[in-house]
Formats: sequence, C-alpha cells, structure tokens
Amino acid sequence: MNALIILAKGIDKINEYVGRFVSWITALLVVVVFGDVVMRYVFRISYVFTQELEWHLFGFIFLMGAGYTLLHDGHVRVDIIYQKIGAKAQAWINFIGCIFFLFPGCYLIISTSLGFVENSFAIFEGSPDPGGIPLRFILKSMIPLGFTLVWLQGVSLFIKSFLVIIGREEPKQEAV
Repeated sequence: MNALIILAKGIDKINEYVGRFVSWITALLVVVVFGDVVMRYVFRISYVFTQELEWHLFGFIFLMGAGYTLLHDGHVRVDIIYQKIGAKAQAWINFIGCIFFLFPGCYLIISTSLGFVENSFAIFEGSPDPGGIPLRFILKSMIPLGFTLVWLQGVSLFIKSFLVIIGREEPKQEAV
C-alpha cells in the first residue's frame, strides 16, 4: 500500500509542477493578447503570428493544465448528487468513473492522436498562412502529452479513491 501512496504522491507532484509552469504561460498569454489588442485598436496593425501565438498558448495551457485541474478537482461536473454524498460514496464514483470514462477516454485520444502528431512531425508542419508560426507540430505533440498527464492524474485519483474505499486512507477535506 505504501508503494501506491508514493506513486500517487509522485504523480500529484508532477502535475503540480506542470500546473505552476502553465500558470506562467497563462500570464504570458495575457501579455500577448493585451499587446495584440493595443496593436489592433490603437495602431490598426495586426499580425498573423501574434494571433496564432494566442491560440498556440491557449492550446498549450488547456492541454498541459488539464492534469493539474484534475489534481485540484477543478473539472466541471454535475454536483447535484456528488456534493451531498459521503466521502466513501464519492470515492466509489471517482473509482468507477476512472475505469469506465477517464482511462478509456484518455486511451482513445492518446492512441488516435499519435498518428496525427507523427504526420505533423514528418512534414515539419507549420502555419499555412504567410507570417504564421512555423512550428505547429510542436503544439500538436501536446495533445498526447497533455492527455498522458490527465491519465496519470487519473491513476493517482484511482489509487486515492481505492484507499478511501478500503479504509486505508482518510478522505481529504476540501475547503468550501
């Protein structure tokens, strides 16, 4: 059991570090969008590179931050029932949800995106627009990487839920 706890904590630590890095990329995105708005509305100038950089950064934030969001239970869910049940019942929902939804969903996205990413790397895919970002294949590689982080965080959630179910670990009390 100690090995499972160590594994879960290790996965949590990885996603915590990735999430903190992503928060800095979010700050960078704010600066880029602000600069784009100023350039567009004050100077009446717009660059394809800047617009593509905005959605590249957003895509990176979304994909790489998803595991961190799962770590901190920030994903959207219908909490009508979940909030009103006990910790052990919540653990069962998370446990079953990992088995039937999270793991298969991550597997499907990772497995189907690998060929997509491989093709993008093979042709060094870039923007089709003049002045766009030439390294689009790097962003596309974030798809399987981001979902691998979600899958890993799902493994941690699965372990923690299992430990709560069998009574080996007390559920973490979240501040409301």
